Amino acid sequence: MPEAPILALPLLEVEGLGIHFGGLHAVRDVTASVPAGQITAIIGPNGAGKSTFFNLISGFYQPTSGRIRFQGEDITRLRTHQVVARGIARTFQTTTIYKELSVLDNAMIGHRVRTRAGLLDALLRTGRERRDEEESRVGAMRALDRVGLAAQAGRPAGALTQEGQKRVGIAMALSSDPKLLLLDEPAAGMNPEETVSLMGLIRELVSGGLTVALVEHKMSLVMGLADGIVVLHHGQKIAQGTPGAVSRDPAVIEAYLGGHAHGGQMGQPGRAAGETGGAHA
Repeated sequence: MPEAPILALPLLEVEGLGIHFGGLHAVRDVTASVPAGQITAIIGPNGAGKSTFFNLISGFYQPTSGRIRFQGEDITRLRTHQVVARGIARTFQTTTIYKELSVLDNAMIGHRVRTRAGLLDALLRTGRERRDEEESRVGAMRALDRVGLAAQAGRPAGALTQEGQKRVGIAMALSSDPKLLLLDEPAAGMNPEETVSLMGLIRELVSGGLTVALVEHKMSLVMGLADGIVVLHHGQKIAQGTPGAVSRDPAVIEAYLGGHAHGGQMGQPGRAAGETGGAHA
């Protein structure tokens, strides 16, 4: 009798998650999970609630309904810095780096959430401040090494290419030593060659023990990278499964492609809604 496949345990679970702003339900009754050690993509048409979903998980928004569990702990009401301290870090749609600072200084900022020194320590340059600064430097260099930027540590972040700046943003998140990394449109503004390079980096990070959840519009990246996909539409989950299963789901085809009058994914022209295989391009 063949052995049953070993399924990855969920690192993150959301149950009945929702938030509304006045009469607008940006996310409504979403139940989903992110398995440990895998790459989970969150996709859907513009306005589907994807970034809002990330904002709820990372503590930027407080949900009006539902629960969020991370490693079995209820983190629903935790603030952003508390969520980061538990092991969840994120990047944003726009590259939020300090271009005038060095690559190393940017990465050190990301590590500061792990330190204990306060404002008084910084003003007086206490021993604790100096120890925390050195700890941040070591943690930041470790993160830069993971994203391939250790040799660029002394350069101004703004002097790097678009891909390099994206890697700096990822390093800032990695400096907090997360277990779950949330990437919000990591390939935005990047050309195909840079996108392939970024895909390689994400795979390396996951091979090194990280779990990744990403929001992305580039379907070539999603279908070539994700182990699993969660599809949102009008703030609700309409599907979750493997890329192959999701691309064949009639509800996904209708909601995700049909709204473009037989155009392409996310408003990109040229593919018929019935050509679900096109999502693999």
